[in-house]
Amino acid sequence: MDSLLLKFPGNKQLKFASLFVIAIAAGIALSILLNPTAFQPKMQLAGGETTVFNRTSRSFEQPAPNLSRAELDEHIEGDRAFEAVFVTPPAPVNAGLGPLFNNASCVGCHSRDGRGMPVEGQLLVRVSLPPLHPALFQQADKPISAGGADTGKQVIGESHLEAAVTLGNAPPVPGLGTQIQGQAIYGHKPEANVELSWREESGQYGDGTAYKLRSPVTKITLQNGKPLPRDILTSLRVPTPVFGRGLMEAIPEKTILALADPEDQDGDGISGRPNPVWDATKQAVALGRFGHKANMPNLLQQTAAAYINDMGVSNPLFPEKDGSSDIDDKTLKAATFYSQTLAVPARTLVDDPEVKRGEELFSQANCAACHVAKLRTGEHPIQALANQTIYPYSDLLLHDMGQSLADGRPDFAATGSEWRTPPLWGLGLTQTVLPYSGYLHDGRARTLEEAILWHGGEAKNSQEAFRTMSKRDRNALRRFLTSL
Repeated sequence: MDSLLLKFPGNKQLKFASLFVIAIAAGIALSILLNPTAFQPKMQLAGGETTVFNRTSRSFEQPAPNLSRAELDEHIEGDRAFEAVFVTPPAPVNAGLGPLFNNASCVGCHSRDGRGMPVEGQLLVRVSLPPLHPALFQQADKPISAGGADTGKQVIGESHLEAAVTLGNAPPVPGLGTQIQGQAIYGHKPEANVELSWREESGQYGDGTAYKLRSPVTKITLQNGKPLPRDILTSLRVPTPVFGRGLMEAIPEKTILALADPEDQDGDGISGRPNPVWDATKQAVALGRFGHKANMPNLLQQTAAAYINDMGVSNPLFPEKDGSSDIDDKTLKAATFYSQTLAVPARTLVDDPEVKRGEELFSQANCAACHVAKLRTGEHPIQALANQTIYPYSDLLLHDMGQSLADGRPDFAATGSEWRTPPLWGLGLTQTVLPYSGYLHDGRARTLEEAILWHGGEAKNSQEAFRTMSKRDRNALRRFLTSL
């Protein structure tokens, strides 16, 4: 034991004190082992019973802790599907890549199940012709293909293409579909080359502190060497985090619709509205929940659309023209189950005075009008997701964010300046999971401050409230956001 002590000859009191300290430390260590949450900062169950107390770089990759043994096995199988890297056919394993694609795997875009970055292979460019008359959207009653993309596999029949033009309100571009695939397998050429640069603009906080904002500038060159025609609508998109999506799928439709106020009847300047989209499985209009413009009704369709649009991998929901597909129904459902059953990391420091003050400022600035903190899930086929009290900080509705963030490209009922309120849970772990991640739909915001300063339209008053705050208050608000 002497080897653990500071050596001061003749100092028996020090030796005794050291033994006492070691005994106390051993007792604390034993207490932590017996009750590991007792010595953690107080945390909030952001995902209800699906919450995990993990705020490391792997926090977005954890399975929900309330899964049954059988569900956990299915989650693990889905994890394998999510990480599978596709290759060109024929191949004994994971064949089906391309011929045109953006990335070769799900995880290739969603690094560690978090948000992506505005870089090649993760940044997507949606394209479409100018929209049709809104009356055609209201009258549409034909089936469509989610995403409506032409990946080179001719997966969309003429009747479906016509319906996609009508119902989706985003007519596909001949030769490109609705998404540019920037990579191709051997023997094929990418649809286009996308070069990204940034334009900066300066501004000032109310106290005179300077800041800079950046916005993307794209140069798109087609296979023939010509630029993309100016009348083609484009929208840059970076991947969103994968965790917590199953809980959002389990929120009752009536709960989301109750939050809508399209005519701003309460006069608060916020007029969120739902996006009615096409459910390819039910062949009916459904509430959009997922995607930057809430253009996807459920996770099965979102997963299937990602396979075909992002990887060129046909599947049972979006098969080849002859009805065959690169992956089977089991693989598609496993990958979907994985995204449905990822855990939500607990919010931390809920009793921290600075965090509490930041939360009050968040509310005072009316940010909570769109970023609704507390919701309740309803029934869901996966019991672990059902009847949970959750804190996503989103209403899943469309809001007009102003011309500074507008892409000018509609998506179903969403206009070119409307975006779905992104959930904020896990926001404080963004840079922990993937350093240098960007924020907003195109990754333009390098910091949380920049993301707030880009807000316009319905959020203009909230943005101005933040811009004119004192530095101390801005720091408090930021500390609250990083506690999520």
